[in-house]
Amino acid sequence: MSDPILKIKNVSKRYGDMTAVDDLSFDVPRGSVFGLLGPNGAGKTTTIRMIMRIILSDEGKILLDGIPVDDDRRRLIGYLPEERGLYKKMKVLEHLVFLGTIRGIRPGEAKKRSMAWLEKFELSDWATNKVEDLSKGMQQKVQLIGTILHRPQLLILDEPFTGLDPINTRALKNLLVAMSEEGVTIVLSTHVLPQVDEMCTHICLINRARAILYGELEDIRADYGGNVWRVASDLDEAALGELPAVTTVRPLGDEMLVELEPDSQPRELLQALATHSGLESFTRFVPELENIFIRAVEEDRHAE
Repeated sequence: MSDPILKIKNVSKRYGDMTAVDDLSFDVPRGSVFGLLGPNGAGKTTTIRMIMRIILSDEGKILLDGIPVDDDRRRLIGYLPEERGLYKKMKVLEHLVFLGTIRGIRPGEAKKRSMAWLEKFELSDWATNKVEDLSKGMQQKVQLIGTILHRPQLLILDEPFTGLDPINTRALKNLLVAMSEEGVTIVLSTHVLPQVDEMCTHICLINRARAILYGELEDIRADYGGNVWRVASDLDEAALGELPAVTTVRPLGDEMLVELEPDSQPRELLQALATHSGLESFTRFVPELENIFIRAVEEDRHAE
């Protein structure tokens, strides 16, 4: 992995006899979109709260650019919590300027940046309305603006897509991709796995307080895909099963998923297909993240 902007090293958190996070370690590479994933109660939000020093770890280290995160350094991070926390009686622009100033931005600059973001999110007409006048989705946009107003290089988002309709979900995704391309590192904790599948470069999957899957998403997909290939040809399931080194064949839409013996080379299958059939396509099977998530969690549970 590239130079990490955030390093979690052997971090644990316990509440009495319950272990919320157990000896957790992972690096967040600089400039990555990093998915922090896991079932409900796995320890994701506890981990984020320890990064932000809302709660303190019992053991381990949390480093930002190689330096332990303290109350001053956590201000360098943009954090959108799952539980939203806006002051409902404040006016939208007034609220954003307030959030900007507590992060060290001068009031005039905070107002300028706030109006620019409100226009970008099509909320400028609501600038003088109270927060309570806005819909849930609009309030979420306001809180996101407050999170990024100080231009953090590390952005941590806990369930950012909750309450957003499909159009605004797409708009948020596009914004995060654009920010990543500008060099902002994003840690994304969400149950909306299609967004993770589409956006994230790296993931850490936590289950029962421990990391059970961690690394580059492309490598993880390849590992979980195995020696399996998508084949579109004029051969039926039975005929494909007779080809060299084929162990199983199963339909997938208009194609067939063909699994080979683990050490078999796919070129042998490709040569056989070219000889015996009208071959239309031959590509590696790449499993969706949802399938990887379910399989990894189930395997971890069965490992008890």
